[in-house]
Order: sequence, then structure tokens, then C-alpha cells
Amino acid sequence: MVLWERCMTKSAPKTEVATKRPPVVVIMGHVDHGKSTLLDYIRKTNVVASESGGITQHISAYEVKHQTAEGKEELITFLDTPGHEAFELMRTRGAFISDIAVLIVSAEEGVKAQTMEAIKSIKAANIPYLVAINKIDRPGANPEHVRQELAEKEVYVESYGGQIPAAEISAKVGTGVNELLDLILLSADLTDLTGNKNSNATGFVLETHMDPKNGGTATLVIKNGTLNLGDFVVAGSTVTKLKKIENYNGVMGKNFTFSAPVKAFGFSELPPVGATFASFGDKKEAEVAMVANKQTPTVRQLADNTNSETATIIPVILKADVTGSLEALEKAVRAQASGNVEIKILATGIGAINDNDIKSASASDQSLVLGFRVKIEKGAKDLAKRFNLIVETFDIIYKLTERLAELVVARTPRVLVEETVGKAKILKLFGKTKDRQIAGGQVLSGKILRGREVKILRRDFEIGRGRIVELEQQKTKTAEVAEGNQFGSMIESRIALAMGDTIEVFDNVEKVAE
Repeated sequence: MVLWERCMTKSAPKTEVATKRPPVVVIMGHVDHGKSTLLDYIRKTNVVASESGGITQHISAYEVKHQTAEGKEELITFLDTPGHEAFELMRTRGAFISDIAVLIVSAEEGVKAQTMEAIKSIKAANIPYLVAINKIDRPGANPEHVRQELAEKEVYVESYGGQIPAAEISAKVGTGVNELLDLILLSADLTDLTGNKNSNATGFVLETHMDPKNGGTATLVIKNGTLNLGDFVVAGSTVTKLKKIENYNGVMGKNFTFSAPVKAFGFSELPPVGATFASFGDKKEAEVAMVANKQTPTVRQLADNTNSETATIIPVILKADVTGSLEALEKAVRAQASGNVEIKILATGIGAINDNDIKSASASDQSLVLGFRVKIEKGAKDLAKRFNLIVETFDIIYKLTERLAELVVARTPRVLVEETVGKAKILKLFGKTKDRQIAGGQVLSGKILRGREVKILRRDFEIGRGRIVELEQQKTKTAEVAEGNQFGSMIESRIALAMGDTIEVFDNVEKVAE
């Protein structure tokens, strides 16, 4: 029987009911510009006094209620991120898991180094944001100067003809804070944040630690669905049955929904901070998802990749004929470094390349010994062959740098990246034989291809993989189906497909690590 025809004669599945969900908001900015003081005022608690040196040393999450000007109570989840330079990765990670960012800038000090880093992180996360100009109660406050500085950094608030909302506040005494919260909720409405309470929970791991009484615990931020006591939670390569759930105030509950921050207990192994999580009612389904999840990068990896330490180091020993040449050579060599390759000059010297140079370089088989207008002593040549080291000399400096640039490219780390070719939604299922299932669907984007491996996603979470064995369009076998078209297919997979699942065809592409 024609698979595509079966698909067309059956009705499409019902769309899940989406409801408005509270925004998850990250507070970002320079150290001591008032992030924790702002949350302090909003929550009516004194967190700042309990922090080391008055500076936040970790990420925390808080859920607050705000009464709008119309008298309606709305929930907002806040993430407090560190402002000190040492915590740049944590700030970046916070931006990746948030819906909206608040960039806080002191009206006294203006734009600072971490302010710019925060702007970079917000833009990298591609989330809407607004500006809170804080400390307007101080004698030296100059909000207008802050707007000018932001404009110079290409951050244009509404009063400067831009589209970024801004509020003048005093986090210490509360001036303008209600207006700021109104702006946050307005931004959330424009973003149209929704979720489905009837689905299993998905979200992000914010913090983890070992509790002396309860074992492994994790702070989770729910971005969709409902998390229930007894659910199996998959995070990274771990799967755990929840033994206890608490809200951010330590009050136990049986279930929590979006966008609540919760503390989950029962982890035998701590999941990685920044990992995505998903809950399942069935242990077997959770275990299948855990295996597939090992191949998915965490939010922490995404964030850390934007600020990662150099992946590869090339040790270099430089020899030149004269001091002036050596100074120019050092500068030219360092300029050949890339984002993923660092050139570390181990030693420099004047004169021929000798045995001691080779011995110094032999600590690493990645070392290079480069000479400019010098000779290589015979003993050094023999020793270099024994250690399998690259030893080369040049008479023209750009020839040396060109050769070094080639080696940098050759040693730059490569990674296999899965690039999506096409996505399709499963509309109907018509039968199953062993590991093969007959399914009808519609291509949402790109194209799907016969014979290709596919990811199987349920509620945007990968639960397994399969392969398209057969493909038909309008009763005719075909090698591919393009965007917008319906199809019939036979999919080989150990995972049982369900209506509403998404399949993704992908390519493994080798790219330079960024």
C-alpha cells in the first residue's frame, strides 16, 4: 500500500495547547554596579551581606511576584550572575539559558570592562534585553552620560532613537524598580513566551552540589512542561529518579512547572552545570534518551566555546643572526597565532642552531626550531632527526611566517559538526515490523533524503536515532522530499515513533574548532 496515500487519508494530530509562561531573566553588568542589590530589593531579602566581599560568587535563581499597574500579579524568574571578571564563563552561561537580559549600569561609573563583556554575551545569546541605569540617588549620578556611552558602544536606548528600553533606578531605595519590572513583563509579552504544562519538563541545570543528607542535588530551571516527584530526569549522561523537589525557598512540592527554579534531589552522579535536562515518566525511555544525550553539546559547552582557552599550543625556539632581527622575528611569529592555536616561544638566541636548542625543544614532539639567517650545526641536525622535530631556517622573514602559518592551519583542531539538512514532522503511523516503522509526515524545512540517518526528537529533545529506508511522495518512490511536501516513509529505528515527533536529517561536517 502506498505510504504517502495513507498519510493523506488520515487526519493530522491535534496541536498541543500552549499557554503563557513567565520570563527567565538574567541580570548582567560590571562588578558593584548593583545586580545583587537590585534582586535584594525585589525579593526583600539581604543576599549581598552574606556574600564574600559583597560580590556574588555563584549563580542563583529566584522566582518573584510583581503586581502590574493594572493590579495583575505576574511571575518573573531572575538569575543573578557574577559581575567579577573571573566569572565571565558563568555570565555567558547565564545569558544562554535566559529569555530576557537586564544590563545594569551604574549612573556614577558608566560603561566598564565587564559591561562590555555582558553586552557581548547578551548579543551572542541573541535574546532581547533592556538597560537599568542604577544608582541615580548618588550625588555623582549622570544617567544621560550613560546613554551617550552606550550609544558609542552601539547600544541605542529608546530615547536615543533605538529599540532598547531603559529605566532609571535606585536599587538601594527602590526608585524606578516597579517601572523596570513592568518593562520586563512588556518585553516578555512581545517575545510571546509560551509553554505546555501537560508535557514532560525540559530546561537547564544551573548549579550542582553534594548535600551531606540528600546526596547529589541540582538546581534546575524549567523552561517547558511540568516536573513531577518520581520523574526520571536525564541531564547530560546521567539519569535520576527524583526523590524530592523544592522551590527556591526550600518548600517541598510534588510538581513544578515553567519557569520555576527548583532544587532536585537524588542524583547519584552530578550532572554537568549548563546541561539541558528532560523528565520522563518511564525509566526505559529516560535511559534511551540518556544514551542519545551524550552526543548533544551542553549549554555550558556552548558558552565555554565562546571563551575557551587555547586548544593547541605550538612550542617554538627562535634563533637569529642579530638582536634586531630576533626582536622583529618574535613579533612576527606571535602574530601567526589563531583563536585555537597559541604559539609559545620557549627560548630565543643569537647564532647557529645547536644541540642545546634541540634538547630544549625535545620535551614536546610538537615543538618547532626556526632560524633566521643562521645555520644548523651537524650535531643538531642528527639530534633533530632522532627526536623527529621540525627544524628549518629562512633568509626572508615572510617565508618563515608563511611556513609557520601553514603549520598553524595544519595543527588547528577540527571538530565534526552535525548540520541539519532538513526537518519533518511525523503526522501518522501505519505499522511496524521489527525495527522498521511506516510513517507519514510533512517536511518542515530543508529536505529529507532516502538512506540517511535521522535524529528523532520528542518535545525538542533527542530520544534516539534511525534511518530512512524508503521514501515516497504522491505514490512514487523518491530519493528526497523538499520543504512543504508530505511523504510516506519506512524508518528503521529501535525507538518507537509517535505522532508529533520530529525527525532531522543531518550531515557530519568537519570544521575548524571555534
